[in-house]
Amino acid sequence: MSVQRVQTERWFVRHGVPTMIEGYAFRRDVLPRMVPPLAFVALVSLLWLVPLKTMGSGLWLLLGWVVVVAAAVRLAGVVSARRPARFSPRITVVVLVVYALMPVAVPLLQVVVDGDVTPPVGRWLGVLGFVLFFAAAFAATVLGTTYGFGALLGRAVRRTLSDLGNSVHLLGRALPALLFVTLFLFFTGELWQAVNRLEWWRLALVVVLFASVAVLASASRLREEIGRVEQDFSASRLASACRNTPLAGAPFEELTHDGPLRAVPLSGRQERNVLLMLAVRQLVQAAVLGAVLFGFFLILGLLMVTPETAEQWIGSRPVPSPLFPLLPVALLRIATLFAGFGSMYFVVTSMSDSDHRRQFFAPIIDKIERALAVRAVYLAIGR
Repeated sequence: MSVQRVQTERWFVRHGVPTMIEGYAFRRDVLPRMVPPLAFVALVSLLWLVPLKTMGSGLWLLLGWVVVVAAAVRLAGVVSARRPARFSPRITVVVLVVYALMPVAVPLLQVVVDGDVTPPVGRWLGVLGFVLFFAAAFAATVLGTTYGFGALLGRAVRRTLSDLGNSVHLLGRALPALLFVTLFLFFTGELWQAVNRLEWWRLALVVVLFASVAVLASASRLREEIGRVEQDFSASRLASACRNTPLAGAPFEELTHDGPLRAVPLSGRQERNVLLMLAVRQLVQAAVLGAVLFGFFLILGLLMVTPETAEQWIGSRPVPSPLFPLLPVALLRIATLFAGFGSMYFVVTSMSDSDHRRQFFAPIIDKIERALAVRAVYLAIGR
C-alpha cells in the first residue's frame, strides 16, 4: 500500500469519514481505534465501581484519577490515529476476550475490596447490570468508531469555538425570525400549565423528537446534494478539493482526460456516515442557538412573568428549582421547550430559505463535497 494511500485514509479518519476507506473492515480499521475508548471504560470501571465503600471522602481523589486516565487514553487515541495498528486474528481474539471478562472481573473485585456488589444500573438487575453496562459501552464504541463520531463532534465544536464571529452573525440572523415564531406562544397560559405537568424525562423525549425531525429533514436534502456534487468531478473541482490533503499532487488531468471523473456510488454505511457528518454540524450549530434561546426566555420570564401571573397560568404556586431557587421549574421547562423547538426551526429554515441556506447550510455542504471529491480521487488512483 502506497504512503499516499495510507495518508489519505488517515485523513478520512481525522475528518470523521472513515467509511470512505476502501475495504473498510472491523478488524483492520475499526477495532484498533476502539482500543483506547474500551481501555478507558475498563479502567474507569475498575477505579470507580470497585472501591465504593473503602474510599469514603477519597472519592474526589478517585474522580481526579478518572480524569487522569481519560487524558492518558485520549493521548493514546491520538497516537493510534496517527499510527494505526493492524490487528492479527489472534490479537483481535485477545482484545475481545479481555473486554468480555470485564463484567465478571469488576463484580469479583468489588466483593474482594468492598465485600458487596453494587451494579451500575441498579440492584434489581444484579450482576446482569454489569453485562448490560459493558455491552452498551461496547456497542456505543463500535458505532462511534465506525462512523467517526468523536472526530466529527470534536471538529464541529472546535469550529464553533474558533468561529465566534460567525456565531454572533448566526444569532443576529436567526434570532429575529425565531422570536417572531415563538414569542407570543411564550405568554400562553395553557402551554405553561401543560409544561408544568410534564416530567423532565418526557420533556427530554420532546427535545429528542425535535432533533429527529431536524435530522430527517437534513437527510432528505442531503441526497439531493450528493447527486448534484457527484456530477461535477472535473479536474479543477478535484484539484480544489484535494488542496492541503495527501492527494494534492495527484494527476487530475490524467484522471479526467475522458471527461469528468465518474463517481462510485456510496454504500449504505457511507451514506449514513455522510449524514452523520451533516447532522453533527447542524445540531452543534442548533445547540448554540438553542442555548441562547434558553437564556433569553429565562430572562424574559424573570422580567415579565411574576409569581402571581405564573400561579394564575399553572393553577398552583410555582415550585422553585432545587439548584436555582430563583427560577421556577415551570420557567425552566418552558424555556427548554422553546429552545428545542427554535433549534429545530433553525435547522429546517437553514435548508429551505435561500438566504439562510447560503449563510448556514452551504458551508457544511462544502465540507461534504470536499470529502466526496477526495474519495473519488482516492478510488481512481487505487484502481
